[in-house]
Amino acid sequence: MKSEPDEVSIDDLAGAPGQAFPWFGVRNYQARNFMRDAMQVGDLAFFYHSSCAEPGIAGICEVCSEPYPDETQFATVNRYFDPKSKPENPRWWLRDVRFVKKTRHVSLTELRSHPELADMRLLARGNRLSIMPVTPEEWAFINRLMAESS
Repeated sequence: MKSEPDEVSIDDLAGAPGQAFPWFGVRNYQARNFMRDAMQVGDLAFFYHSSCAEPGIAGICEVCSEPYPDETQFATVNRYFDPKSKPENPRWWLRDVRFVKKTRHVSLTELRSHPELADMRLLARGNRLSIMPVTPEEWAFINRLMAESS
């Protein structure tokens, strides 16, 4: 799950009341579908800082709610407002996530340096999705990588 750290960082999540936070603002249908349909309560996710000086994994979060409509789509003063979305038929959904742990920063450059991750969606050219699945093998490899270097 990608977030721009100047909007929401792993430290913001760690300090959130109850350490839960709505993952709002997803405006890509494929990313929305991953979050709404594929994620389950209890799933763990890498918290990835994007659009910053050094993008990379900053921690781990856990999905802690069922999907529900993203209220930012209805607020005309919000940058995520969608005039085509209606409360009776919302387009955009979110889930709450909670802080699990902060990890050492695993940069995009470091991730790219491992052939074991060559097929990871995050590393695909032109990938702009803010939410994407990670295979069990990728998850295990990255967790081993974090443990070896901490």
